[in-house]
Amino acid sequence: MSARVPTTLEILPRLRIPGSEIVLTYAASSGPGGQNVNKVASKAVLRWSARDSVALRPDDRALILGRLASRLTTEGELVLACDRHRDQGQNVEEVLERLKDVLRAALHREAPRKKTRPTRGSKERRIAGKRRRSDVKRGRRDAGE
Repeated sequence: MSARVPTTLEILPRLRIPGSEIVLTYAASSGPGGQNVNKVASKAVLRWSARDSVALRPDDRALILGRLASRLTTEGELVLACDRHRDQGQNVEEVLERLKDVLRAALHREAPRKKTRPTRGSKERRIAGKRRRSDVKRGRRDAGE
């Protein structure tokens, strides 16, 4: 039943998942649709094992297993389903896109912050502001006595 899975699914330039690792199954969709909903298995259910994938580098595997821990089964499988469309093919395309989006988000690394020093002008403006505030407060103190 996995004829619609591409031979490789490119997530990032450094990560391509072999189609053999992705298991697609089909089920009857829920919701309205009359007799069509009872006859046609248009819902696409995707299973992919993050724990057993040969496509992942060890650091990427650790990142995915950590960040997606709440979405993984006890066997380390990510299960995604789509039944938005009445057409099985559209649901397959959408569930594959969803897999890409989930993995890209899980593998995203923020660039490390580069330390910068405040400019001379910003230091002078800060000190001038503190001095003005101090003068205002001093003026209130003298006026009150």
